[in-house]
Amino acid sequence: MALITFTNKGIYCKQGDFYIDPWKPLNLAVTTHGHADHVKWGNNAYLCHTLTKPVLDQRLGEGLKIETLPYDKEISINGVKISFFPAGHVIGSSQVRLEYKGEVCVISGDYKTENDGISTPFEPVKCHTFVSESTFGLPIYKWQPQETVFERIKDWISGNHDNNKTSVLIAYSLGKAQRLINGLAGYSDIYVHNSIANLNERFIAAGVNLPETHRITADIKKETLQRGIVIVPPALAEGRWIKNLNHAATGICSGWMQVRAGRRWRSADAGFAMSDHADWPGLLSAIKATEAEKVYVTHGYTATFSKYLNEIGIASEEVKTQYGNDEEDEKLEEVA
Repeated sequence: MALITFTNKGIYCKQGDFYIDPWKPLNLAVTTHGHADHVKWGNNAYLCHTLTKPVLDQRLGEGLKIETLPYDKEISINGVKISFFPAGHVIGSSQVRLEYKGEVCVISGDYKTENDGISTPFEPVKCHTFVSESTFGLPIYKWQPQETVFERIKDWISGNHDNNKTSVLIAYSLGKAQRLINGLAGYSDIYVHNSIANLNERFIAAGVNLPETHRITADIKKETLQRGIVIVPPALAEGRWIKNLNHAATGICSGWMQVRAGRRWRSADAGFAMSDHADWPGLLSAIKATEAEKVYVTHGYTATFSKYLNEIGIASEEVKTQYGNDEEDEKLEEVA
């Protein structure tokens, strides 16, 4: 019997009687990470990685029944062994490994294979069945090394400074913002929106070593921001707040900036192809490393990617879910 089935409520493990990243409120939600398309309010209980709990506390509210599990531990629910392995997507993100009577299934959630220097690096897990995302499941998506992207960002910031412009980076408050903070630390003072500052405080309290940043407050002077780096969530990209800054230049950090049309998104001044998802080579290398007999492909370019896997001899099937694309959904998020 298969370990998982895809239902109208989410990915269900019948043997354990729990769901992984359900999109409707249920009894137990085994949670891969804290992005809004993978974790919903209203479940009776949650099981997540230790460093995902601060995100749930911040976004869903205190007082929820949340059990945590580090990467090196295992628990059993109704005879199903559950363990978490690093997904490399954001801080605390996890692949969920299920084992029952010798059958192993891994639900990856969202993942990336490049070590971003702040999330625990992705670790391939051998299994019989693997559930993979395909957000950037087209050959056109191939990321440059992170250090190359950061050099481009620094050059852009330096040019803005020489022209008396305020450098504003648009980045999702969970994941992308922390990567930027870590990669730009020491280059200039970094000022962050409340939604980012709140999450940073949660992570620091949980033991994550994040570089120092400054919370943007109502009384902060425009001239002060102009001398530093400003990071805000996408919901502010076209807001009056940025327009009121001193000669603001905006740079969007997103995988969609890989293609030319993406760079015109919102008429930004610059686009940097930085993604928290695996690119085409990353997806293929991760899947091959699992040695899975069957791969289920979810959210993204599911039809194209699944077809290609079948063509190269990896049995694959496209699956419809309600998981979104956080790099696109982030446009609507202002507070965390």
